[in-house]
Amino acid sequence: MHRANEQETARDTRSSPLIYLNNAATSWPKPPEVLAEVARCLQTPFFEQGRSTAGGTTDYPSATRDALAGLLHAEEPGHFIFTGSATDSLNLLIHGFVKKEKAPFHAITTELEHNSVLRPLHTLAGEGRLSLSIVPCQDGSVTLQEVKKAIRPGTRLVVMTQGSNVLGSLQNIRPVAEYCRANDIFLIVDGAQTAGQIPINLSAIPAGAFVFTGHKALFGLPGIGGFYLEDPGAVASVRQGGTGTDSHSLSHPGDMPQKFEAGTPNYPGIASLLAGLRYIEREGQDKITRKGRDLSSLFIKEIKRNPDIRLYTPAPDLPVVSFNIRDLNNDEAGYILAKAYNIITRTGLHCAPLVHDRIDEGKGCVRVSFSYLTTPEECRTAADAVREVAEGAGR
Repeated sequence: MHRANEQETARDTRSSPLIYLNNAATSWPKPPEVLAEVARCLQTPFFEQGRSTAGGTTDYPSATRDALAGLLHAEEPGHFIFTGSATDSLNLLIHGFVKKEKAPFHAITTELEHNSVLRPLHTLAGEGRLSLSIVPCQDGSVTLQEVKKAIRPGTRLVVMTQGSNVLGSLQNIRPVAEYCRANDIFLIVDGAQTAGQIPINLSAIPAGAFVFTGHKALFGLPGIGGFYLEDPGAVASVRQGGTGTDSHSLSHPGDMPQKFEAGTPNYPGIASLLAGLRYIEREGQDKITRKGRDLSSLFIKEIKRNPDIRLYTPAPDLPVVSFNIRDLNNDEAGYILAKAYNIITRTGLHCAPLVHDRIDEGKGCVRVSFSYLTTPEECRTAADAVREVAEGAGR
């Protein structure tokens, strides 16, 4: 850490404001109305249908399902299921689909995936429950043609991300969804990086399931996520418990959304998600999308002035920019930015090891990711800092 120590001691960060650029992991800060709604939720008894006689309070689950259906243009609000995270959702869907199929089958995923997809599939493949093919990405994208090359007679499941958390690239999901629907293949779309970040119309994308998380671009708290499931019969329930309905039966209810929701919901998390959705509606999805791309373009324009900075996506679709600095380990670069400039980034493999095998020999990179609440001034300051670190590394 010799260079890190030199640059760290050369600056005094006590007066430097914090610049948070790890929004692809968890967005921060949250809009004030999100925090206010959580406080309001905690100050009143929870509206628990079938579980309590309390009334006159907000039915957060129902209101949030309606808000999700509005933002994502889904036809059935009751088919939105709340979970603890996108990881939780993907596990429930993947394991639930395998349970429903019973016999081993062939599944497909891609090099762009997060470990939330790769690890459940790898685990099930190791247990002999499925065989797995991984489709390569070219220039940050996976095409329908590449997916079709991996199809076998026994293919029953495709799981793929809509937006890469490393490259910021969007995948053209609709043709893949249409192909899967026509060939009786269940498609799970990981929308952890896209929900709230770009316009999404689930009524026009015939995917079997769409996964989202609340704590990223939907501005909610950590601990809330979910999925939209078009056909409840396509996936078996892997959790059973109290639902507040049909309590005389020892069998878990099969109605939506109770089929996949057992136990007490995370009411504060759902309240935060509701407030985040209302914030997006008020600000406008198109405006949020445009600002994210503008911030990425501004940052890239500034850091490209130094040839020692290697960009992995010159024009990302999402506000995610990944790079490395020549002759400087990515962890060391992140350390310098944090300690000497008070700038929070993300370094390493970003829980997506296969894409790093393709782009940087598995060494990892520095990632900055912007929020709608990130300012252009913060963006410029961060770019200046990255260039300064690169200049120091080159000396």
